[in-house]
Amino acid sequence: MAWFVRNLGDLEWADRGPRGFMAEIVTDDDAQVHANVFVLGPGEPMSMYHWEADQEDFLVLSGEALLIVEDEEHRLRQWDYFHCPAPVPHTIVGAGEGPTAILALGAREHQRGPDWGGYPYSQVAMKHDASTQDETTDADVAYARFPDRRPGTFRDSWLPS
Repeated sequence: MAWFVRNLGDLEWADRGPRGFMAEIVTDDDAQVHANVFVLGPGEPMSMYHWEADQEDFLVLSGEALLIVEDEEHRLRQWDYFHCPAPVPHTIVGAGEGPTAILALGAREHQRGPDWGGYPYSQVAMKHDASTQDETTDADVAYARFPDRRPGTFRDSWLPS
């Protein structure tokens, strides 16, 4: 993979309906680290409660969020950084009055194959529509109740000037 510079406004954004917006910064499946930006409205879950066989890291760029980790809720605000070692179950839900922008980074050493991770049931996450009903390792099952992604558009108002 060659080096590159990308501007958030130039990325392909996906509108994920009740799960906010997302853009991939690093799109190479063979990269050692994957990078995405998520923009969540209040109450919108970034993902279903899950764990992965690789570490993940999250930086709140703007707004407020609710971190659910190991079935506990923790408030996050701008510039809070959450390091999530493998195999800790977690998700993040938008909170506060407006949009929340989050940079997500994840290692990719163990992403292929049956042992990548999974979606355990969490009563705490389910309060925020961020858990599967039944434990699974299949993303299609975990996200079945949500609409498919459709093209979205970056909005300057998502980030502070």
